[in-house]
Amino acid sequence: MSLRSTLPLLLAMVLAPLIQGVINRTKAVAAGRVGQPLLQTYHDLWKLLRKGAVYSQTTTWVFRAGPVVGLASMICAIALLPFGAFPALAPFAGDLVMVAYLLALARFFTVLAALDTGSSFEAMGASREVTFSALAEPALFLGLAALARQTGALSLTSMLGSVSTAMWMRAAPALGLTIAGLGVVFLAENARIPVDDPTTHLELTMIHEVMVLDHSGPDFAMIQYAAALKMWLLGAVIIAIAVPWHSGDPILDGGCAIAGMFGLAVVTGLIESSMARLQLLRITQLLIAAIVLSGLALALVQR
Repeated sequence: MSLRSTLPLLLAMVLAPLIQGVINRTKAVAAGRVGQPLLQTYHDLWKLLRKGAVYSQTTTWVFRAGPVVGLASMICAIALLPFGAFPALAPFAGDLVMVAYLLALARFFTVLAALDTGSSFEAMGASREVTFSALAEPALFLGLAALARQTGALSLTSMLGSVSTAMWMRAAPALGLTIAGLGVVFLAENARIPVDDPTTHLELTMIHEVMVLDHSGPDFAMIQYAAALKMWLLGAVIIAIAVPWHSGDPILDGGCAIAGMFGLAVVTGLIESSMARLQLLRITQLLIAAIVLSGLALALVQR
């Protein structure tokens, strides 16, 4: 283990909450408001960590394990992800499948924690979360499969490191479709508009937020921090494909990757500022479209 391989994990753990701050500031600027400070997410996490947690008498150990398993899963997934010119902390052949299953494990325990409360309201959100994730996961797998077929590698470090300008010249349609499909997955998995609104409090439209209503204090801080790491994880995959900058200088390449992450945050904020949340039936159609886009990308690279 070297310092170079630990940098992707350290950068994610330090800068991930800042991505949400950039999104919120972009939305505020687009609406003509001053908006929250860029470091507001850090302040919120620190405030939650200093509070106490309240547990219902109906909950069991499953409720308390949900945030812990969710955060641990995201940290393990980040350890398998390269960033810029820096390799992953623990890469191995087939780690792309491991990353997908770690995302599923985090969701599984979050859903179990919501069901453990015995609340029909949180069960409704859990049902919606599982329904939409069942459509988002095929799009994610097909997109990663297309990239693996194009690069001839099964490790994220080798796959993302192999994407270059020359590859874009000969496989631009397939890579473009992959980015489009993964972009929809990015919005859906991170509960962003048009799939979900992280700031909503309307009972009939809540999906992800309704599952964590009973969490408080450090437990809720872990959930929020895990959500930031998940956004960084999926965003880093998209940026590695869309901005294949490989100059040979690790600092320059890492800086370009970080700039790309902030650029993705700005694009996300602009999307949320320019459109409303879709109806539940339309969300299903959007995710099916993502599956089709990723499937077309895989079909193109098979030629």
